[in-house]
Amino acid sequence: MKTEILKTLNMLKEKGVDYADIRMVDRMCENISTEDLALQNISNSRSIGVGIRVILDGSLGFASTQDLGKLESTALYALDLAKASRTIQTEKIRMAQKDVVVDNYVTPIEVDPFTVSKAEKIELLLKAEETMRKSANLSTTSASMDFQKEEKIYADTEGSYITQTLYESGAGIEALASINDDVQGRTYPNSFRGNHATAGYEYVKSLNLLGHAERIGKEAEMIVNAQECPSGRFDIVIDGSQLALQVHESVGHPVELDRVFGSEAAYAGMSFVTVDKLNEDFKYGSEFVTIVADGTSPKGLGSFGYDDDGVKAQRTVIIDKGIFKNFITSRDTAVKINQKSNGTNRADGWQNIPIVRMTNISLMPGTFELDELFAGIEKGLYLCTNKSWSIDDKRVNFQFGTEIAYEISKGKLTGKIYKNPIYTGITPEFWGSCDGVCNEKYWTLYGTPNCGKGQPPQTAHVGHGTAPARFRNVKVGVKDVK
Repeated sequence: MKTEILKTLNMLKEKGVDYADIRMVDRMCENISTEDLALQNISNSRSIGVGIRVILDGSLGFASTQDLGKLESTALYALDLAKASRTIQTEKIRMAQKDVVVDNYVTPIEVDPFTVSKAEKIELLLKAEETMRKSANLSTTSASMDFQKEEKIYADTEGSYITQTLYESGAGIEALASINDDVQGRTYPNSFRGNHATAGYEYVKSLNLLGHAERIGKEAEMIVNAQECPSGRFDIVIDGSQLALQVHESVGHPVELDRVFGSEAAYAGMSFVTVDKLNEDFKYGSEFVTIVADGTSPKGLGSFGYDDDGVKAQRTVIIDKGIFKNFITSRDTAVKINQKSNGTNRADGWQNIPIVRMTNISLMPGTFELDELFAGIEKGLYLCTNKSWSIDDKRVNFQFGTEIAYEISKGKLTGKIYKNPIYTGITPEFWGSCDGVCNEKYWTLYGTPNCGKGQPPQTAHVGHGTAPARFRNVKVGVKDVK
C-alpha cells in the first residue's frame, strides 16, 4: 500500500499541486447494549477507505473511495475539484509550516478489547443491571460497552509518512425510576453511554461498574421521589462529569479557529472569542480557571500521535489563570494568525475532510478538598452529571440540566436531594464566578464520543479533564430571579 500511496503523491506533484495528502483509515467497532436484563443490541462493523486532499493554486479539492485500487483516479478527481474551486475562490488557502515526520504511534493498552469474548462482556453488563435492581424499585435498567480500533496511514507531498493504531474502550450503566408520568434517571460513570478512553479492556474493568451499580439504582429511586429543585441565585459546586460538558460547550467549541472564521455559521454557530482577543488580555474567567488543550494526555479520548495534518499531538494553554491565550488550530487556520498548527485537525473517518476538533480540553486542578468547597457555602447546591444542555450560536448564553442536586447548608451536605436542577449563565461571567477548583486527587478525564460538527456532519471523540469546582451567585431554575 505504501508504494501505491507514494506513487500517487508523486503523480500529483508532477501535476503541479501546491500540496496533497492521502489518509487511509481502517476502523473496526463493537457496540454491546443490554436492557432490562436482556441483550438488546450487539453489533460489529468495519470500514476501510481513503480520503485525498489536494490544494492547487490555493483552492481545495477532496475526494474519497472505499476501493483501494483506485487511488490514482480518486486523486485526479480531487485535483479536478480543486481546479473547479478556483472559479469561486475568494481567498487562497495557505498552510502553516510543519515538520516532516516519518513515525508510528500505537495507543498504549494492556488488553486488546477485541480479544475479549462477547460472552464475558455481556455477563458483566447483565450483572451490573442485576445489582442496580437489588435494592431499588426501578422501571428500566440498561448497560453498554463500546470499543474501537482504528489503523491509519497518513502521507503527504511534503514527505511525511505516519502510521497509527488507535484504541478506544468505554462502558456505562443507567437506572430509571418512574412514578406516574415522571421518569428520573441516574447514570455511572457518566451520562450518554458512560465514560470512554484511549485504552484497552482494562479500562472497562477499572470503571468498577458492579461496585457502583447498587448506589446508582438507589439514587434513581430517590430522585423520582424528591422535591423539585428550587429556583434562585445560589452558590454552587459542580461535579467533574457535569463540568466536563461545561468546558466542552463554553470553552472547547468557542476556541476552534475555523469556527471563529465562520465555517460553522450555517450549522452550529460561530464564536464570541474573536481573533483580536488574543492581544487584549481578554478575561475569560477568574484566576482559578486554567484550561489546556492536550492531545497527549494518557487515556484521554482526544489523545493520538498525530492529527490529520500530520502535526504531532501537543499541549497548548488556552486560558491561563483566567486570561485567554490561544485557539485550537489546523495548518490552514493557524497561518492566518501567524502561528503554527497546534495539532487539532481531525476527520471522522476516511470519507470526510479534516476540520478543527478538540483534543482533551481540560480544566487544570486547583488546591481545594471537596469539603473545603462546601465549607465556603452558606446555602447552595452540589450539581452532578449532565442531563440536558443548550447554548446559543456564539457560545455565550447557556442552560444545563443535571441528574441530581444535593443541598448544601452551612458548609455541609445535608443529605437532601432535588430533581430537575437547571442552571444558566453567560460564559465569561460564569467562569469569572469560579473561586475554587478541587485538587488533582479529584481530577478525572471524561471521554465524549459524540461531539457533532461540520457539514456534512462529523462525530469526533474528545476528552475533558475536570475536578469539582465552586461558582458564586449562579442562576438556578427557570423562574426569573435576581
